[in-house]
Amino acid sequence: MTTVGAPPRVALVGASGHGLWHRRYLAPLHDAGKLELVALVDVRPVEAAPDAPVPPGTGVFTDHREMLAATRPDVVVVCTPPHTHLPIALDAIRAGADLLLEKPPVLSLAEHRTLAAALAEAGRVAQIGFQALGSTALRELTSAVAGGRLGRVTGISTVASWQRTDGYYARAPWAGRRSLDGRPALDGVLVNPLAHAVMQCLAVAGAAVTAGAVAPLTTVDGTPPDWPAQVELERYRTRPIEVDDTAALRATLGCGLPVLAAVTLAGEEFIAGEVIVHGTAGRAVLEYTTDRLTLPGDPGSREVPGRVNLLENLLAHRADPGVPLIAPLARTAAFTALVQAISAAPEPELVGGERVVATGAGPDRVLTIRGVNAVLRRAAAEGALLSELGVPWAVKPHRAAVEREAGDA
Repeated sequence: MTTVGAPPRVALVGASGHGLWHRRYLAPLHDAGKLELVALVDVRPVEAAPDAPVPPGTGVFTDHREMLAATRPDVVVVCTPPHTHLPIALDAIRAGADLLLEKPPVLSLAEHRTLAAALAEAGRVAQIGFQALGSTALRELTSAVAGGRLGRVTGISTVASWQRTDGYYARAPWAGRRSLDGRPALDGVLVNPLAHAVMQCLAVAGAAVTAGAVAPLTTVDGTPPDWPAQVELERYRTRPIEVDDTAALRATLGCGLPVLAAVTLAGEEFIAGEVIVHGTAGRAVLEYTTDRLTLPGDPGSREVPGRVNLLENLLAHRADPGVPLIAPLARTAAFTALVQAISAAPEPELVGGERVVATGAGPDRVLTIRGVNAVLRRAAAEGALLSELGVPWAVKPHRAAVEREAGDA
């Protein structure tokens, strides 16, 4: 454990792949003496990179339990496949560490409750890796919503159009899988690559509800006003995978506010990811990947610089518990409720034939759905599912109630 005055000891579990992104943040913090990177863990060989070196004295392990016993870190960053998060997190908590846990943190509300209970019993905390929640642009948007600049909020939506190659789905045994080794994996568009878009919508919705900025709507079955009460989901795929690469999801919160996500990994021209807030006095758009924001009355979008790094925020919280965590586990419970609803939904519908265009070859091959961008933009603008827009390849949505809150975390 760290001695008084020494920087916190930090370990990274999952040091290859996306773990390189974390290593690029860890390296300068280590060099500046803000932390000591004591260990890197991965089942694959851990190699130094020009912008992600392995500092002298940093241990390299293939088993996180061996690492925990040998190094006793204060903070463990977990960047492993989602279905492995909970067991690794529980081991780290038992070893006395706080967590920076990549999204999605867990894949069910039962797992959420298990993790929350373990944290509370051990007196530890977990920050969840929704890094866009640290955006100054998001804070400005939620302040505008709370201040009434949009009038009453009537709906929130998000649209994004990305592409993924064949190689992306061959990157790991869990890629594109619904489950692996008897546990949910859910490597789909809503749960993994575009999870941030969904989480940003929920964050804005929570701010609107807290501020009383939601238009008078019908309360849904006594569900808490900022918690999803019902979900309607359409899932599509362009490949022989088990999860969706294109989806439309509409969650109705307990206050009646609709939150809609229209997203794809089989897109045409790139749409980075827009969060759209519809209000009685105008509309706001946040491009969450670039922190570009447009509020009612603005002549155009503008960049709002500044993001708080989630690891630095966690370290600041450890030094002074009066510094609130940006993305504590409790803040992500509603997202996990939607993940659980997605897990229970039917298999995605295959979109194929002339509706899909292939470009490139081998691992670089990309599949796109003709006209999908226009469809997704219309869905986000109207708060509508694809089946409600008369899209010829759309399917009847899966509708279900959402389990109630996960409890304190």
